[in-house]
Amino acid sequence: MAHPHPVVGWESTDPVPEGTHFNSYLNVKNGRLHLEDLDLARLFLGGGHGPGLGRTLPSPLEIVYLPIISRQIEFMNAVFAEAIKEVEYNGRFIYTYASKANAAEEIIRTTLAAGAHHEMSSTVDVDIARHMIRRGLLPPDRLIVCNGFKANGSHYADNILRLRDVHENVIPVIEDLGEIAPFLNSRHRFDVGLRQKSYGPHTSVSEMDAANSRFGLDSHSMWKAADYIAAAPNLTLTLFHNMVGSQLTDKTAFVDYLKPGIELYAQLRQRHPSLSIFDFGGGMPVAMTLNFDFDYAALARPLLTTLKETCARYNVPEPDVMGEFGRYTTSEHGAHLFKIITAKDNDSDTPWYIIDGSIMSSFPDSWALGEHFIVLPLNHLDQPFQRVQLGGITCDSDDIYPPKKSEAPLYLPVETDNLYIGFFSVGAYQEMLGGVRGSKHCVLPEAMELVVYKDGNGRTQFDLLPGQTTADVLHNLGYHLT
Repeated sequence: MAHPHPVVGWESTDPVPEGTHFNSYLNVKNGRLHLEDLDLARLFLGGGHGPGLGRTLPSPLEIVYLPIISRQIEFMNAVFAEAIKEVEYNGRFIYTYASKANAAEEIIRTTLAAGAHHEMSSTVDVDIARHMIRRGLLPPDRLIVCNGFKANGSHYADNILRLRDVHENVIPVIEDLGEIAPFLNSRHRFDVGLRQKSYGPHTSVSEMDAANSRFGLDSHSMWKAADYIAAAPNLTLTLFHNMVGSQLTDKTAFVDYLKPGIELYAQLRQRHPSLSIFDFGGGMPVAMTLNFDFDYAALARPLLTTLKETCARYNVPEPDVMGEFGRYTTSEHGAHLFKIITAKDNDSDTPWYIIDGSIMSSFPDSWALGEHFIVLPLNHLDQPFQRVQLGGITCDSDDIYPPKKSEAPLYLPVETDNLYIGFFSVGAYQEMLGGVRGSKHCVLPEAMELVVYKDGNGRTQFDLLPGQTTADVLHNLGYHLT
């Protein structure tokens, strides 16, 4: 059934039936919410939960559930493998993780262990990659795609040059003609990519050229850059980048917006036979609400078909296809858990439930972009529900959920004694935008983090990362206490 609004949780005053599955990983057992087999309320209410957790944990609490990341990568690889077979496509699929979505060590480590290639966008990203290389976690055969602005003489450009000392498969993607210079003068050989000025709903090369976008090169500059690179003895034009948007749920429009770039790729490939990778960037949608429904195979097949048919028209080989998956990779693995500390009815039909943390600090996209996330109670699911509004503990009018102007209703149990709730599908961008280990709005300390993973025998294991102390927060603000 189609919903006129995002479905962010249980939409009824009735209790949630035992055995309800909200999605592939959230389900109800014994009146409590489980993340797969993990009883989330038990983390707070006692009893521990397996090895490494012989005590109750404080609220708020961040959950990092790494197995979901691995499954996302495996699933998308399988989708494209099947599509390649169905359309008889003569190229491979290259899954690349866009690290800007979440650059935490455990995330990068997990994506690499699952076979993903690596994408970066800033100078500190380079240091992260070097760290992973030193530890043997980023193998020599993995591609490192360097997006973002890298002007001649910038720290980022210089750091990419140094990265080439320890890793061969580094691909700087050129955003501007001036970015070619540092690599022209390098003693190393570089594979190089070009990014087309393509962000947005454009259906022709002329539309893209006319767009007022800070990203990429217009077609005239693309041809000029390709010729510069071809003339350089140490540079090889390898990759064509064609990002068109983010969280695109219209499969037909997604492919239509890529068609001008595919056309230009084929034309460039005629003159520059070294081109071998078509990178469609990111934009792959992911479930951030409960009414999400998307057929990834129905996107992969027409994308590959369009590439195949266009390349045949120009009599050029079909390229390898790269996707840069940030939000898709990491969104569903992250959750933030809170306790309801008070309820204010205000003689209203929608009372306020106040959490022991901040919504706007934890999920900045909620107040900045009106983004929706899944919100469910961890316990009391067998009790009646009522429609409510959530408020954080900061003194800011934006610290609320659902976001302002949202039509999405939020229902939570009437019983608020020891009521815990969770925000789910928050693992992409939110922590990075909020400032990891930085000072938060209203000087709220960052919560403890529970990392959940599987050992070599498939058993669930836990690592606890400490949250911030008051001293940590004060130090970040320049208060050097003695």
